[in-house]
Amino acid sequence: MVDGRVVRLRGAAGHPTTRGQLCPKVNRFISRVYHPDRVLNPLRRTGPKGSAEFEPIGWEEALTEIATQLSDVATEHGAEAVMQFSFDGTQGVVQKGIMADRFFDALGASDIRRHLCGVTAWLGASDVTGLPFGIDPEDLQHSQTIILWGTNTLLTNRHLWPSIEAAKANGAILVVIDPIRTATAAAPEVDAFLQVRPGTDVALVLAMINVMVRDDLLDPIWLDERTSGWDELRGSAEAMPASIAAEITGIATADIEWLARTYAANQPAAIRVLVGPEHRERGRDIMRSIALLPAVSGSWRHVGGGLARSTQVYFEEALNYPTSRPPRRAFNMAALGAVLNDNSLDPPIKALVVHNSNPAVICPDQNAVVGGLQREDLLTVVLEQFMTDTARYADIVLPVTTQLEHLDLMISWGHFYLALNLPAIEPLGEALPNSEIFRRLAETMGMADPSLRASDEEMIRELLDSPHPWLDGITYERLVTDGWARLGVAPGHRPYVGANPATDDGRFHLGRLEYVPGSETRGGDPDRAARYPLTLMSRKQHIKFLNANYGGFPKHLPIEGEPLLEIHPSDAVIRNFGDGDKVAVGNHRGRLIVSARISSDVQPGLVTLPFGWWHRSSPDDRGVNALLNADVPPDGAGSAFFHENLVEVTPVAQE
Repeated sequence: MVDGRVVRLRGAAGHPTTRGQLCPKVNRFISRVYHPDRVLNPLRRTGPKGSAEFEPIGWEEALTEIATQLSDVATEHGAEAVMQFSFDGTQGVVQKGIMADRFFDALGASDIRRHLCGVTAWLGASDVTGLPFGIDPEDLQHSQTIILWGTNTLLTNRHLWPSIEAAKANGAILVVIDPIRTATAAAPEVDAFLQVRPGTDVALVLAMINVMVRDDLLDPIWLDERTSGWDELRGSAEAMPASIAAEITGIATADIEWLARTYAANQPAAIRVLVGPEHRERGRDIMRSIALLPAVSGSWRHVGGGLARSTQVYFEEALNYPTSRPPRRAFNMAALGAVLNDNSLDPPIKALVVHNSNPAVICPDQNAVVGGLQREDLLTVVLEQFMTDTARYADIVLPVTTQLEHLDLMISWGHFYLALNLPAIEPLGEALPNSEIFRRLAETMGMADPSLRASDEEMIRELLDSPHPWLDGITYERLVTDGWARLGVAPGHRPYVGANPATDDGRFHLGRLEYVPGSETRGGDPDRAARYPLTLMSRKQHIKFLNANYGGFPKHLPIEGEPLLEIHPSDAVIRNFGDGDKVAVGNHRGRLIVSARISSDVQPGLVTLPFGWWHRSSPDDRGVNALLNADVPPDGAGSAFFHENLVEVTPVAQE
């Protein structure tokens, strides 16, 4: 710090997981804080929606205008005509939304189900274990077999790699299962890369169990004492021999058999999976099937064995999260485009308040989302740090702080350490924390609930005021002094040894499992596949740029400066274009013109475009989500089917 200005940002050398290293995407976080394009004053729209034409206004005027219009909407149409939209743009527990939720609960507004990613994975694992506890990811250092299933660890979870390297040094076998030869799949530490066809993971799991049964690799006592539904699962697996699975998955029969034998016999065996495989129509089945493997093999018995997934469930169990919130009408966030354009809703959405999110970029069926945001009769308020693609359509933009400027409590998806985020500097300009904005808005609207006046410190103390033993000794004062503290989860913790799964019978639930292709796949919809014969997946693939938070900053973008369509050489040849040529990729949802990258990292029949680029990156003023499937499970719970999209790619004539 020099004269009140941050000049250096480094990881904490003493942190047991990060060990002084920052993720590359946040190495330039200081430049984000002081970026000349940062929004530092409240703004009111003066031009057409989407024009990004605004004038500065004062906080009192902005809050009064918002309060008046929200009250008018609630009076005329009902409070449910107001919609709250938020996600993980600010990932601290407090700034992510505790005060915001209190405000919208008091108002009675419509909410969204924040299921864009993670929930399907949670549900699939919970179908087996009741609650989706996993092993400490750091315990992968004790594993003798590690399967990285649909996760690009080198890129998206770099702090885990030292544990994998430690396991390799002790003789572990490292396997990557993925439809794409990612940076992780190509790493020299990897012993085997199995390039599964997109969405066929259930067939692979069934074949692995088939081999384990055939070769007598399972423990009948474990299965009898610790599981239910084994007979049904075994029957499903017996109908999927490795030879049939090979035809479905594209993985050779011998490789499937090797994988099954290695996983069952070379213990401790761990599977690392995050959210990659979940974004499909049968994503819950895929995540459930992967969670079945440690339940069947009994690998949970070993330190370094089991399923290593998000650690979020540990924090949610330990912290004193609010539990008595009133019910609110809610929509899956992936359906935003349809919801904003649906006048048959009772009531239809007349006001949208967005915080911690950029839905114009992250939601699928992007053209429908933008169409909704263009509505002149929709009041849109956006809390933001920059003029994002969503903020461009706002009526009022409110400036918010970054993590260097506010107080927060940080949980993790990848380790067991709770951290206190103390502000390093005063807020720049007129920026305010999310929490303070909703406190002031509640006061302006005359809301009397005392909880709407709680300070950020008070909310953190409430979260820590929990009887759960994992929080024993973790106080606000300790976090102020030490910065972080590990949850009281013992080293080598085995979540289902000494404790039963949180199922109704205390057993791992197995049961029938079937491979069914998704509707928008070549195996599920032959007629559509004849028109659109290629499968499109969006992916996170650049070390400094994984999501929409960084998609508008040139220093974070790949050297090409534009999103590239990766396509296999055989698919490019038959379409008569080469590397670097302009191509049109499209389907019934939209069309994009991009440059092609010919690559054997993708398999024939599969094309990819990177996720998170802002609209300005394309001459069509759209990103990959203009082409992506917004369908969600019938009950509205879980991720959209992002990775199941049929498209065609054609060359664009040079002018």
